Amino acid sequence: MKVMVAVKRVVDPNIKVRVKADGTGVETANIKMAMNPFCEIAVEQAIRMKEAGTVTEILVVSIGLPTCQETLRTALAMGADRAILVETDVEVQPLAVAKVLKAIVAKENPGLVIMGKQAIDDDCNQSGQMLAALLDWPQAAFISKLEPAGDHAEVTREIDGGLEKLTIKLPAVVTTDLRLNEPRYVTLPNIMKAKKKPLEVIKPDALGVDVAPRLKTVKMQEPPKRGAGVKVADVAELIDKLRNEAKVI
Repeated sequence: MKVMVAVKRVVDPNIKVRVKADGTGVETANIKMAMNPFCEIAVEQAIRMKEAGTVTEILVVSIGLPTCQETLRTALAMGADRAILVETDVEVQPLAVAKVLKAIVAKENPGLVIMGKQAIDDDCNQSGQMLAALLDWPQAAFISKLEPAGDHAEVTREIDGGLEKLTIKLPAVVTTDLRLNEPRYVTLPNIMKAKKKPLEVIKPDALGVDVAPRLKTVKMQEPPKRGAGVKVADVAELIDKLRNEAKVI
């Protein structure tokens, strides 16, 4: 079975994000970038499945600027077999991502698509579900366990009330949660080997997909600083402040 994994390049999660002075977005110039943590978990899951003998090939796909090749090379160094970069300089929103991935699925015919449940920059949590809808494939979001078995897969989902176990038919789309696995460290020898693995660069037009943004960001600003706490004399004063100042009760 061939597995396709979508990965996104984002600001390193250990870096403090700063809003641009003009409020048009976050500062990315001279900022360390990395693979989205949920996408990293998706790549790790595909590699473990290949090591277990249930997967024959791992294809990783990213959409964005030429610098996204670095993120794809990281995935290749982890253990993916080949990569595709859909190169564009516009802001690619979730629906456009789903349409691009649908076009690549039609071309590559994978038996399973694994994606991170969300990206840590926009937190949309939409692309996986949109892709499943466009393909008319079964889906399982927020998975913490995945066990393929022939023409189906057993999955465990993280839900508000606990865990949900499902059996889904393949091909399918799944999105990963934090508890699925712990991604491996990339070794230097594997980084060197990844430079020789195939990485194809194509344009959205070649796939027949319009990636023009449908939504416009009007303004971006940092949240207001949290005020200092206060001490109250008794429960009555606490209730009064919660009711009249905080207005939460």
